[in-house]
Parts: sequence; C-alpha cells; structure tokens
Amino acid sequence: MAGEEDTDTRNLVEQALAEAAGPRLQSARVSDGVATLVLEVHGLDRLERDRLEIAVRDALRPLNAVREVRVAMTADKPRRQVIAVGSGKGGVGKSTLAANLAVALMRQGRKVGLVDADIYGPSQPRLLANEGKRPEAQGNKLVPVPSPWGVPLLSMGHLVQPGQAIAWRGPMTANAMGQLIDAEWGDADTLVIDLPPGTGDVQLTMMQKHKPTGAVIVSTPQDLALMDAARAIGMFEQGDVPIVGMVENMAGYICPHCGEASEPFGQGGAEAAAKSMGLPFLGRIPLDLTIRQDSDAGRPPAAHDSPQGEAFAAIARRVAEWLTARK
Repeated sequence: MAGEEDTDTRNLVEQALAEAAGPRLQSARVSDGVATLVLEVHGLDRLERDRLEIAVRDALRPLNAVREVRVAMTADKPRRQVIAVGSGKGGVGKSTLAANLAVALMRQGRKVGLVDADIYGPSQPRLLANEGKRPEAQGNKLVPVPSPWGVPLLSMGHLVQPGQAIAWRGPMTANAMGQLIDAEWGDADTLVIDLPPGTGDVQLTMMQKHKPTGAVIVSTPQDLALMDAARAIGMFEQGDVPIVGMVENMAGYICPHCGEASEPFGQGGAEAAAKSMGLPFLGRIPLDLTIRQDSDAGRPPAAHDSPQGEAFAAIARRVAEWLTARK
C-alpha cells in the first residue's frame, strides 16, 4: 500500500547510520523507497552540519531499497534554568554572591552563564576579571564575554565606558536587560542573574518576560536589611517565582591579629527570618578580608579550594540540588 512504512528497510537504514549519525539520529521512516530522517544538530556549526548530511547520504547510498533521502535537522536547545539573585537593598554583597555562585555551580559540573542586570551599578566585569572587554554580535544577539574562571558574562559594564553614568528611564533599562538575557548563551544550562537592589521596573520586567526558575535572596543579619529582604521575597512570591532560599552575608568577623570573633552586623538574623517565613536557609558567608581583596582583584574565592571558597561552594550545592529537584 502506498504510504505504508517499510519497517525492514527502516531497520537497514538505522543500522547503516549507526556509525555515520550515531545518537544524532532522532528518527527514521521509510516509505515507497523514500527515507525521511530527523537529525538533532544542536551545537554544530553550518560546516559540521553539512558534513553530517553528506556522511548520512553516503552511508545510505549502497541500499538499493532507498531511492531518495530526505534530511530534516533540529537544533532545539534544552530548557535553561534561571536563578535570580536579589536583595531588598544595596550594600549587602549581592553581586559578590552572584559571581561566586555562578563560578561554584560551574565547578560542580553545570554550564553556567552570568547576567549582570544591575544596569546602574554593573560590577561583575571587575569581579570576573574581564573589564574593558566588549561583546561581539551574532546576528541580532550579543555573544557573552568569556572570563578567566570559565563563566561567560554579559554586563552593561561591557557596553559603556568605565565610569560612565547610565541615566536611563525604566523602559530603556528593561530593554537592555532583555538583550543581556536573550543573548547567544550557547550550551549554558543555567543562567545566574545579578539583579539590581530593590523592587523596581527591572525586577518586575524580568519576572514577567523571563520568568526565573527560582530566586536566591541575600541579606546581612541586621534587622534593617532583613526588612528590605522581606519586601524582595514578597515581590518574587507575587510574581509566582519560587524562593530557593536565603543567604546570610557578612556573617561574623574573625580578627586576623588576635583571632577574636565579633558580629558587627548581628548574628543569625537571616537564618531566623528564613525559618519564620518557611524558607530554606542556604548558608552564611563571613565578613572576611580575603573575600574583599580577592573580589576587588577579580579572583572569585569560589574558583579556589579554600575556607572562603567552600562557603560559596556549600551554598551552590544546595542551589544545585534545588534545581535538580525542580527539573
């Protein structure tokens, strides 16, 4: 019957393509001597795709039962998980946490990109040591700037002159953020977004148009910071964005001279707040001179095996577990 599939020939086709196409052969159908193939080509450039098609056609040429070969190619990318790092107020170390979270997730096996959506105060190029670099364009999309630590980055800091003030109204900042997020991120499976502090236009637009998988909230232990962190949590919850958990930054200081411990910003406030709101507590980052010095020098502590790096790595493991469960 015309149009009926020839399963015997299809089996021969699949055997012939086992070496030429391997796992990229998604499906094969043979009917009336016509072999229709679907190949998955994500990650291949145009030349590699052409070579794959030639190899497939050459492999089927000896099969007399196949008079015509039709090849379709798909390049569907896996769904990317997005983690927004937010805070209710500035000065709590949100950008440092976002940079080190991205690096730590990368070291734990994820393919991570970092978006510096803090339009008015972009600091990620300094934190990841790629200041002065400019992104290229691929078609109508930006290509992220590589960093020495394996995490590509896009930031307004790459698009304006150092020290240049950005005096934009809400719609312009929202449009800029969209270009950073919708860039050519390649095979990245996770995006970490460093949001500006507060609960303004940029945050609302991000939730509406780019719906994060979850949000990490950063706060110092002091009551004033926790009040603002609660507002940020409320904003994400109103936007139906799950809260991954809270991080307590600047949590305790050990004097490098006498070894005495002190709590200049209080102690345990973020953990207690997380518990009261029924949210996970992801961990603490100490107020540490090494973290400040390495951050200013573009050396993320999470890129190294050290007590400071382990503090970020522990938080990243909890975030990764949450993402895996969510997926």
